[in-house]
Amino acid sequence: MKTKKTPMRRCVGCMESKPKNQLIRIVAKKEGGVMIDRTGKANGRGVYLCPGPQCFAAAKKKRAIPRGLEIEVNEQQLEELLEELNQYEVKNP
Repeated sequence: MKTKKTPMRRCVGCMESKPKNQLIRIVAKKEGGVMIDRTGKANGRGVYLCPGPQCFAAAKKKRAIPRGLEIEVNEQQLEELLEELNQYEVKNP
């Protein structure tokens, strides 16, 4: 039996490649803004982040999330995303 390949994705914060299931996908909504894609299958352009706050801080400093999603993301949207990431981290350690 063949072994299944594990898809690898790069975190926009720390720039390390990790298995897709260890990262959190952030997607651009059609109405504007960003959201966490819990299924990993939502339509739209997405970027991947490690679940830790260090990677989010690095991505925010480099403006990697808006650049990767190719949309404008304001400070308030980033703060809401950080709150959602903190809740996500508690649910999925």
